[in-house]
Amino acid sequence: MVKRFYLDTSIWMDIYEDRIGYKKEHLGDFALKLFSFIKAENHRIFISDLLIKELEMNYSIEEINGMINPYKENIQRIISKKEERKEAEIIAKKRKIPKGDVLHAILARNNNLILITRDKHFKNLNDICQHHKPEDIV
Repeated sequence: MVKRFYLDTSIWMDIYEDRIGYKKEHLGDFALKLFSFIKAENHRIFISDLLIKELEMNYSIEEINGMINPYKENIQRIISKKEERKEAEIIAKKRKIPKGDVLHAILARNNNLILITRDKHFKNLNDICQHHKPEDIV
């Protein structure tokens, strides 16, 4: 059965920058294993307009394309809807969480996707969408 993943911006950054965690764990390796698993098993990665906007804050379009192209066979695009953005805004204000994080969780929920992230804000969004770290999946 094909699994459907939504990878938070932090996971894309982990693999691209081969980042190291606070406890000296190799976050890039965990991300690479997840991406390799997805590709090998022909699972799906969903990317949103929000994800691209967040990546554009740190990378050029060429760099973003370089991140995405190796997985283009596995990628499907989704676009956030006005009502999803409004819901995210309301929840973000109530919980004092970044709106973007809330919108990622809403997009994962509404599209029945497995949310992968390392961001601590998602602990406060478990009622919207459960989240996992890459090493929880592979």
